[in-house]
Amino acid sequence: MAGAPWTKTVLVEIYVRQKKSAHEIATTYSCSDHKVNFWLAKYHIQKRSISEAVYAKSNPNGDPFLFTPPHTKEESFLFGLGVGLYWGEGNKKNKNAIRLGNTDPYLQKRFLEFLVRFYNIPKWKFRFGLQIFSDMSPTEALQFWSRTLGIPKKQFMKVIVTPARSIGTYREKTKHGVLTICVCNKKLRDLLCGEIEKLQ
Repeated sequence: MAGAPWTKTVLVEIYVRQKKSAHEIATTYSCSDHKVNFWLAKYHIQKRSISEAVYAKSNPNGDPFLFTPPHTKEESFLFGLGVGLYWGEGNKKNKNAIRLGNTDPYLQKRFLEFLVRFYNIPKWKFRFGLQIFSDMSPTEALQFWSRTLGIPKKQFMKVIVTPARSIGTYREKTKHGVLTICVCNKKLRDLLCGEIEKLQ
């Protein structure tokens, strides 16, 4: 096989740092994908997994968030609280998103603060699901959660209304409905699961 049209330093720059795919590099240098893969192996540059490649393609400007570790006692408390909430209340079966549903507005407000402060998630990237019972007002419930969390109503998905129960104390527990916070990001989900594994 003919020599590489690039040095190892250049290939590291465009494949590792710039996150260009093997196919994109091959197109740029008018060669085959096979040739790029050959020199990646020759230079001992580890290939990205399929999920890593998809993530890099979906985020061409780099990670959409940058982890900021806690520095104070108050921040450490919030970080521990956030991880604990996801451990106990989060939907960990979903491999591609962070989802946490709860009726407590202050709990949800703290979890939102946790993701914004430590993982630098812009608030506009969050999506919110709201489930209420048929004896509740969808408009009032939506206004309550939007005001409490400081989130515009356009970030809420369609309100789900289920039949009200005739017996029980559900009304006191869910007078504003069940709110689900959602962030679609596999890497963030894996990072939080990694924090949970450290505690097990």
